[in-house]
Amino acid sequence: MRVIRTIAELRAWSREARASDKPIGLVPTMGALHEGHLSLVRAAKAASGAVAVSIFVNPTQFGPNEDFALYPRTFEADCELLSAEGVDVVFAPAPEEMYPPDSTTFVEVGGMSERLDGASRPGHFRGVATIVAKLLIAAEPDRAFFGQKDAAQVAVLRRMVADLGLPVELVVCPIVRERDGLAMSSRNRYLNPQQRRQALVLSRAVDAAERLAASGEIRSEFMIDAAREVLATEPEVRVDYVAAVDWATLKPVEIMGPGSLFAVAAFVGETRLIDNFVV
Repeated sequence: MRVIRTIAELRAWSREARASDKPIGLVPTMGALHEGHLSLVRAAKAASGAVAVSIFVNPTQFGPNEDFALYPRTFEADCELLSAEGVDVVFAPAPEEMYPPDSTTFVEVGGMSERLDGASRPGHFRGVATIVAKLLIAAEPDRAFFGQKDAAQVAVLRRMVADLGLPVELVVCPIVRERDGLAMSSRNRYLNPQQRRQALVLSRAVDAAERLAASGEIRSEFMIDAAREVLATEPEVRVDYVAAVDWATLKPVEIMGPGSLFAVAAFVGETRLIDNFVV
């Protein structure tokens, strides 16, 4: 497994792989890898002849009071995991490689970037869209792999790829959960034992709404009420949003149907966690 630090090296590797008729899979990450990330790597391996994983804690998607400085960085351990999975390349650039000092260009998906997570994290999706666009341009993959846990991010990136006509397929893989149901996240390691127990209320809330959907309920207000009732059982958990939206636009829907996304976000202590299901 090679560790690549520059865009020029990554592009050269990608073009060499393509010249050998190897479809290229890209898994963008910020490191601190867990089984959810590895599920994306395995999906990429199954669908690609060559796989690159990026590890880059992207400063532009963090707000001024967010956890950029504290975000877990476990590069050596991450590389061990990726090597064991048979990844071909790890792309681990320095910040100035992705954002030269005189850089002034950003990618913003109008409208959608202010919904769900974008509403409570202004500028977040601008940073996400910019770094993913840079990675797609650098790696020139045939497919890029993302997790459904970040469903709002997926919606924004799908719109970006469509609007810019980028020649890549975005592959969305299922949420991977801990045995007790908590959606896997690099931020879970912030939680102390009490908060870890409290965090389970997110998956219970999503499950309550999903059970209603499975029983035939289609009215989003009832699903939202059911989820909020569950969330209220942990009064120390601060709800950010509970929403039912069209996954393609992130606009609220009154009736849940195929292509609808039910999503929750909440703070457990200082840690913001998200969860969802898709109809």
